[in-house]
Amino acid sequence: MNEILRRILLVDLDSADAYLAVILTALICLCFKQLHAFTRPPPVQRKKLPQRPALQIMFMPDEVSFSSSSSAAGNQQPSSRDHEWMSDDENETILNNAASSIPSVVVSDNPPGDEDDLLSHSTRGGGGASYGTESSKPKKPFVRPYDLPDSFAPLLSSSQMEILYNELSTDLLHALQVEGIIRLRHGRHHIPLDKDSSRPQLLLDIPVCGCKVTAVAAIGSDGFSTEDDLDPFKMTKDRSLPMVKHAGVTLDPPLPLANVAPTLIHFPTLFEDNVVKYTLRRIQIVRYALDMLKSISSFIEKVLWIIESKCQIHLGKISVKPLYRGAENYGKDKMYCEPQWRLSLAFSGHLMLFGWIPIPFVNVTLPTWIIPSPHALLEYLVSSQPLASAKMKREEIALEEITLAIIDAVETWDFKAEAVGTPPALSVDLKLPGGITVAVETMHGTDVSGGRPRGGLETSGHGLYESNSNSDTLSSCTIFSENENSRARFRRYRTRPVKMKQTTNAVLFDANKLVPWKGSVHVKGKIANDCVSVVFPSISFFHCQRSKEAGCFNEEELQRSKISISGSIAVCLPDASVLQKVDLHANVRRKVSTSHLHNLAFGAEKRTVAAILLFPEKNAANNRRYQNLLKYEYQLDIGEDTTIDAVSLSVGATHPMLKGGTIITTILESMYAYGTVSSRPDSIFDMSEFRRKRNILRHLPAVDFTAGIRNVFIPEESMSFSDDGQTRCLPELLGGQILVRVLGGFNKAEKYNEMQHLDSLSTHHYVEEGIKVILDVGIAALALNNKTNVNEFPELDIFEDQKLLSTLSGSIDGTVFLHLRPQNLECFTADTVSKNIFNPLEAYEIDFTGSKVGLKIIEAKAELGHRRLIIPSETTVGLHIVKSVVDMAFDGTTECELNWDFQGSSPILQSTTVGLSPEMASHEEKEQVNLLIYPLRQGRFNLNVSPVGGLTITQAVTTRENKEGLYDWKFFNAIVSPNEESAGHIMKVLHDKRTMNKLLQVVGLINKDLEMLSRYLLKQVWRAKEIFDREGVSGPGHAIPGHKMARLLSLFLSGDANQVDDILPIVRRVVAGDGLDVMKVKELLRKNLSIYEDYAPEIDRATRWAEVMLGSIEAPKPFEEKVPPLSLDPIFQGMFDHFPSADEIYGMLLDKRHLPLDSSFSAMVSILAPYMSFPQVEYILQSRPSKDWQPADLRRLRYVYSVKKKVFEISESYGGLSFMPQSFFVSVFVGEATRASLRARGTNRSDNKKDEMRPSDSWQTDKVSNESALHSLRKSRQSSSHESLQRLSPLAEHKERGLSKFLSPAARIASSTNIVQDGNITRRFQSSSRSQGVLSKESENYLNDAFDVGDSLLGPEDVAILLQAGLTSAMRGSTVVQLNQRMLLDLMASQPRQFALAVLCEIGSPGGQGNPRGLTSALMALLDLDQSSFKDFHRLNIHQLLESWLPDLKIPRREDYLAGGRWASRSYYDAIYNVAENILEEAKIYAAFKGYVQRVRHHDESDRVPTAKETEFQQVLDKRSTEDFAQLEKAITSAKMAIDNADIQGRKALKALQEKNKAISECEEGLLAIELYNSSFEACRTVLKLDKLAFHAEWFKCFYRRNYDALMVKSVYDNIVEDIDDVREWMSRLYKATISKSSPMKSESVDNLDGDGPWESFVDFKAPKIHMEQDLIDAIIELLFYDKEEKSSIKNDPLVRLLISNREGKYNFTIVSAMGVITEGKKGVELEPALRRLKEQRNITTVRADTGTARSLEYNAVQIQKAVDEAIRLKKPYGILGYSQGCPNALLAESMLLSGPPSQQEKLTSHGCQLVCRQLLFSAANGSMHGPATEAKIHRLIVMCESFFKYQQGYCSRAFTSLVLDILTGLLDSAPFQKFVAGGGGTFLHRGSRAFWREAQHLPTIPTCVLRGVLEEHTTPESLEMISNLLTKAAGSNQHDSQVHVYDAVGRPVYTKNRNSRVLEYCEMGGAIQRTHHWSPLNEEVKFVSTQKDADFGTFMCAKDRHVFPWVDVNVRFGFIKYEESTSQAECSSGKCGNSFKR
Repeated sequence: MNEILRRILLVDLDSADAYLAVILTALICLCFKQLHAFTRPPPVQRKKLPQRPALQIMFMPDEVSFSSSSSAAGNQQPSSRDHEWMSDDENETILNNAASSIPSVVVSDNPPGDEDDLLSHSTRGGGGASYGTESSKPKKPFVRPYDLPDSFAPLLSSSQMEILYNELSTDLLHALQVEGIIRLRHGRHHIPLDKDSSRPQLLLDIPVCGCKVTAVAAIGSDGFSTEDDLDPFKMTKDRSLPMVKHAGVTLDPPLPLANVAPTLIHFPTLFEDNVVKYTLRRIQIVRYALDMLKSISSFIEKVLWIIESKCQIHLGKISVKPLYRGAENYGKDKMYCEPQWRLSLAFSGHLMLFGWIPIPFVNVTLPTWIIPSPHALLEYLVSSQPLASAKMKREEIALEEITLAIIDAVETWDFKAEAVGTPPALSVDLKLPGGITVAVETMHGTDVSGGRPRGGLETSGHGLYESNSNSDTLSSCTIFSENENSRARFRRYRTRPVKMKQTTNAVLFDANKLVPWKGSVHVKGKIANDCVSVVFPSISFFHCQRSKEAGCFNEEELQRSKISISGSIAVCLPDASVLQKVDLHANVRRKVSTSHLHNLAFGAEKRTVAAILLFPEKNAANNRRYQNLLKYEYQLDIGEDTTIDAVSLSVGATHPMLKGGTIITTILESMYAYGTVSSRPDSIFDMSEFRRKRNILRHLPAVDFTAGIRNVFIPEESMSFSDDGQTRCLPELLGGQILVRVLGGFNKAEKYNEMQHLDSLSTHHYVEEGIKVILDVGIAALALNNKTNVNEFPELDIFEDQKLLSTLSGSIDGTVFLHLRPQNLECFTADTVSKNIFNPLEAYEIDFTGSKVGLKIIEAKAELGHRRLIIPSETTVGLHIVKSVVDMAFDGTTECELNWDFQGSSPILQSTTVGLSPEMASHEEKEQVNLLIYPLRQGRFNLNVSPVGGLTITQAVTTRENKEGLYDWKFFNAIVSPNEESAGHIMKVLHDKRTMNKLLQVVGLINKDLEMLSRYLLKQVWRAKEIFDREGVSGPGHAIPGHKMARLLSLFLSGDANQVDDILPIVRRVVAGDGLDVMKVKELLRKNLSIYEDYAPEIDRATRWAEVMLGSIEAPKPFEEKVPPLSLDPIFQGMFDHFPSADEIYGMLLDKRHLPLDSSFSAMVSILAPYMSFPQVEYILQSRPSKDWQPADLRRLRYVYSVKKKVFEISESYGGLSFMPQSFFVSVFVGEATRASLRARGTNRSDNKKDEMRPSDSWQTDKVSNESALHSLRKSRQSSSHESLQRLSPLAEHKERGLSKFLSPAARIASSTNIVQDGNITRRFQSSSRSQGVLSKESENYLNDAFDVGDSLLGPEDVAILLQAGLTSAMRGSTVVQLNQRMLLDLMASQPRQFALAVLCEIGSPGGQGNPRGLTSALMALLDLDQSSFKDFHRLNIHQLLESWLPDLKIPRREDYLAGGRWASRSYYDAIYNVAENILEEAKIYAAFKGYVQRVRHHDESDRVPTAKETEFQQVLDKRSTEDFAQLEKAITSAKMAIDNADIQGRKALKALQEKNKAISECEEGLLAIELYNSSFEACRTVLKLDKLAFHAEWFKCFYRRNYDALMVKSVYDNIVEDIDDVREWMSRLYKATISKSSPMKSESVDNLDGDGPWESFVDFKAPKIHMEQDLIDAIIELLFYDKEEKSSIKNDPLVRLLISNREGKYNFTIVSAMGVITEGKKGVELEPALRRLKEQRNITTVRADTGTARSLEYNAVQIQKAVDEAIRLKKPYGILGYSQGCPNALLAESMLLSGPPSQQEKLTSHGCQLVCRQLLFSAANGSMHGPATEAKIHRLIVMCESFFKYQQGYCSRAFTSLVLDILTGLLDSAPFQKFVAGGGGTFLHRGSRAFWREAQHLPTIPTCVLRGVLEEHTTPESLEMISNLLTKAAGSNQHDSQVHVYDAVGRPVYTKNRNSRVLEYCEMGGAIQRTHHWSPLNEEVKFVSTQKDADFGTFMCAKDRHVFPWVDVNVRFGFIKYEESTSQAECSSGKCGNSFKR
């Protein structure tokens, strides 16, 4: 022992000095190296959490890129969307780039990043660490062309999701203890650490018994014990940064490893060791040594491999411990490495030498250049660079293969974990299509500060302000949790003073001071190739309010919040049967065979479940998409002990361009939940499908879940508000309770059997399909305090800076039912148009039926200046949803019952003197009045909402009795949605003096002058009614006669009849069409009106207006001109050659139907689809199966179809109060449609570098940053005072101006400084037609602006309809309408200039009629577009915007034309009208293109017009076709001879009848003539069989017309003989009136007439039997026909005299009727008796078209097409019967069918149900002079009104002037004006007629009959005298029927000459002019205007049969109409086929 000590102490050793020198040198080296081997490492830095950690989830529209925003926020990983569209190679490239961007050295605890990251980490105390460790520049977004959904579903607008972690930190996890057992699967498992598969890989040889792996890990704070780490009451500030404290893995038995040596040699290539790279490799000798070792690495590897074969390693344990390493300097450059914590890996096990000698090894640590050391701190360990001693080479790591290999080795696992952490807030931002962002933020605890930036400081544009919140927050807040009295926060509701808890040391929100949550998780599972299953025996989290040290030791009291969950999840590969079901319900292009499905399910090519879950194949083709399908099952049970003490919920909404915003913070206290959530049977998930929120419908769970909230309130300190820029609302809420029940996926019967032992359980709510949510809400107190900006209005004592202050408080109670369920589709068809049953977007609907909500008002008042409105307390309002179902496309109807009860009281209006508040005034200083009479103080009605937002009111379904009265539901419906009964109901209300007196009292409190005027007007109305009642006037007919009208006017003016003699001449002058005698009228008014002197100028102007209205006016006359269709006009003909025409499109669709469509054609059709009509797109989708289209094109077509369908529904349903909520419906639709259009833009056209000035779409498609919307609202809230409306601060405004690149497209164009020079705004393309020849100069100019279709999904017509709907909306000043209009303008601005012109053209010329009146009104409304809700910076200069679209025009400004303006002497309306005309002229190219794309042109203008073959043969010089014509020529000759023979015999018979005075049936010559005529009819039918155009020949036309006139006489004769209707009386009175007219010396009394006169004998039509047949015929001809020559010809025609009838039988025919300009459509009764007799006698059904009164041609034509569809369903040929305006309507309907798709063309030509003939009664197809005259009057009246208001401008305030102008603009642009005046009135204009005839096409095979009339004095209805005389003066001729000139009422265009006019000229068969008026077909419809004179002359007793019977019979006679087959067979069997017609 002594010897040993001596040697240790170096005693008596020869080399002691040397040993001492070595030891001293080693110690000195240790000092230099600073190896603190014997010192304790410094403590880990204490953590400091971000003051407000949050997990941010963003849902953005598909086109928004997240990559740029993510990178800016520090999120290093590509977004989910990036992963979807990046291939594996792209992923690898991005990872390489990311890795290469990291600095050369990783030497500190702070991961490298950009400068900002380094700065933030250097000042760590400011916040927590981020997951992001890599610096990356913003990447170019991955945008998919044609990224459109399969269908249009605004309620599930497609959105992409991104989760942002930049506000999170690993510091939120305070402690984690994990224990787990993993059992490895038996076998040999390859771990591919080397990408080179040819090299040996690490092998794990797992024995037969498997291998049990026990893992233990602990994460916590430095210096804390395990108990301290898991103690949630330890202060966060006392904890260190989370680090791995220890970890270990034990393998039992030890795991044999193979290929260890090659693996260890290859392993260093996966990373770069810092020491090797920066130290060793910089030493030259070491570098040489390393290079030499690398060169002989293969030899070394083989040697080691030989050694390993004899010595196998068995790994038994891996120990992981943290190791501190101090700061170091590397290399010559002294690269500094900060101190860091690393993990040391130690391996234990044994070496099995020669297979039987074990050599143990314990805690062996390998050098870091072989196995690097990971970081010990958690924040770096979970980063992309987890190694502390090296840098990973991700590009060298086969991550997917390694992961799958490790998972494949695992068989089962069982883990238990305990954790302590602080949960972050959850922030969700959802950006809606319209640009509005809705943000929701929720967090645990009581956040009374309303979600403001934490720490008591808030940032604003001007600096920092200290928050006034002084309450504890989150878990430390107890002020609102226990004391019920403390919740009485509403000062007005306190019954006694409440003493609030004093908080001397207020603790503001700070996540570092929160009590964390503690959780425990037990998870176990099993992995197989075809299934992965996970079981959660228990998952629980609990939160304690106070620590035990505070004196609470009760565990139940400690656990204030607890969440417990258990369940299981299994994911498996689907079997073949499931795949087959997927194939049936998936929207795939082609089906997969069952055998292939079996191979996919069980074949060798299948992938494991783990591989599909972790690494699904991207961009899988359809034939490989099944490899990404997984079947899943899960069940989660939420424990009944789940409770949460409090949750703060903040909701916000904002828009970048709109003022204001909304942010409301609500506290939800005492929450509980329990229930079950599980998957449905055979649930399938496609891992490759896009992660869009709409796809959740594919995975609805089976759920039975209940949650409740016992207390809901809004903290006073939260500063919650809602501000739209006009109204600021401050909500208050207290004492709310909510119960939510979510059910779905359970059968009622099954659930009842399971739960029948629970009596309280109601099973009637269980649903099997979909999800049903039941929400019970009860709110004890809710208050809304509003402050609204009001415009100044001095006339109503409303002055500047006055605000409307309103308060509403009350309680709410209700139940809401929401059932999301699949639609019940009757037929499951896979065509492309019907509901897409394969896509859940359109296959689901939401049912709200049964929901009820009630409001009980505690206090409600509104105050404006010196007026106040008070609603009685205890008032109740209730809403009950009777039925409401809405699908995902926002289609559906709603029926709800609204009830109210003011408890017998009435709302009160109070008023004081100006300047005195009603609240401060005494009782004597206030005036007040009750607003409602007693019947209106309680009531209920049903409110029905249509799919397009239309309102109608009906009787309530719960009305106990059939209560009727003046103020029932009809009263409200008359106001909201007037119908035919509403006018009468309103008149009853006006005459109810009690109601009107109440109304006058209310008006008196508002304005005394207005009350005086209203009282005066009402008195006059009452007085007029008294006069009418006294005089027995109950209808217009009683007042129409001149003397009666003069008497009524005299009584009204003077109170007696003394003024009749003065008034009667004035009336007669007006009736005569000579206009109003202004001087006499003014003199009359001066004598009888006491107010005349006071209002002389106004009365003078009113008289002038009346003069214009009642007098004649000069109007332009029509003239003949040659007008080809625009698409065939030589100017435009060459411009569209590169586009397919409508004919070419249909031809390509019908050609080669067995082959897919050409890709270029498919793309072109999808591009042109927005410009097509709705029937076109529908046909295109139906004509070809889905697989024939390119997928992107098919999506676009489907989308366009859905959009057009919705627009089509809106097109006739907008404007007025009845569509008040439509703007909210349209906002969803417009937002989705315009967003999709902006998203699709650019994909159809190549990028043009010159297009740098193209308007940016960034405002709607890009996001400036990842800043939460709530965060933005909180900052902007500071710029506004709590007592004033928010205004944009100068600093914020300057900031917005700096973001000009985010201007919307319209704003970019409108803000251009030089529009003319900015040529890039208008995109152009060069037409290929330039090189096809020399064009005219005019055509060349058009080519310079060649038509560009753009890329919008909304066509110009669609945009025009939506724009017009907004302009005419009753809520056009609301924010919703303003935003809708802005989105449409932005869409227009994003398209080519021609698109905007096309939109304006569609407004001004629906269908191409070109009426500038409607466009003028729309332009005036558009120029005055309300933009008050937009921020000043984002408001549009509409004038400049229009001028950018119209560079050659200067848009007038209204202020220049007002009094004092530059052009005050001129008319603003005139100026706008001129602009409208120029727009329509410039937009002709669009009209031409529209005709080119939408209308099939069957012929060019130069093509020969088909006509009779004999005519064509005579025109052909070449006689080679003589033989072909021989048979027809023979038939024609025979027919002519038969007609001649019949005429000869007929004249003989006529002579015999005159000589013998016999009846025709008694005359043999007559019978023989009838037989010969029947033979001639048969001969003509034979000719028509050989030539269907033979009726064009003159001889045929002549004979046809003779028969038509003969049947006309025959029809009247039969009516007289058979005594039909009042025909005998009519003929008698007409006969006497005619005699009286021809014998003026006789008495004017009709009853005193006798037979003397020009007539040969007296004819008594009342006794026809006493007269001979020929005498009656003579009298009928004389009275019926007008023209003398035609009378003579008809009288001498034996065909007329013989009265030949058609044989008995039923006709195979249907009539489609289209009535006049004033009609009730389908409910009309025009010609009802005649049509009924036609049905009885000939079995002819009449289908009435549901045309509208004074509607446009296009609207009525569509209705006629619907009637044609109904007629076709009868499977009979049909004819069109048009009357007045119904004639052009019917002709247009025929033209639209003929020009439409083949399916529509077949409706005209299909055998058995084709069009065969036309009948035009008093046709207005050529217009009427009434149209231009009325148009001129309207224009002059508008200009006169404008001049009048300029005169009054000096007497009124600016506010009153603006109001009047807005009212006038609204009236001119209202829906009735646009539809009836501009639309329907335009049909009488020659301009409209010209446009109609220009584009029309008609069949040449259809004979056209006409009935025309000319008025005479005794045949003119008294109600038509005035307009008849006006027409005479306007047209310069009296040859008319009071509406249409006789020469215009024909069956062809008179003034428009083109090829189609010649076609109709050939088809016109004519008809003799009759002595009748325009209202001849009417009877019941005109009784209300019938006078005694009309009754005396029998004006309306016309024979009705003559309008229909002759037309039908003549076409039957010539074979155009056939007999029914049963009739024909019966006749032939009886031998009557030859003699078809009889007497």
